[in-house]
Amino acid sequence: MSMNEPGLDLQEWETRWAEIEAALAEDPATELPLACDEIEQLLALGEGEPLLRAQHIELEAAYLAAREIADRYEQGLEVEPGDIAGAIENLRFVRDALRPADQA
Repeated sequence: MSMNEPGLDLQEWETRWAEIEAALAEDPATELPLACDEIEQLLALGEGEPLLRAQHIELEAAYLAAREIADRYEQGLEVEPGDIAGAIENLRFVRDALRPADQA
């Protein structure tokens, strides 16, 4: 996000996430790595925010668990549908935790 227009960048990111949500509904396994990439960017942007240390650790753990499932899928390893669903929920948890209060 740029420092000059944070609202515009947030709107662009929200639009992009809505597209990802639609794609996840159609093909969760294939779209999971892309969703992880988007959340990774959001986490990087949130590094300057005053998050409690425990919350940051929890968010990072949720993201890393999702990334692990996405990486397994990309490597052609067997991944259970329930694992994919759990990974998507982890990404949503991180996204929701980092959303500004007026956007939640």
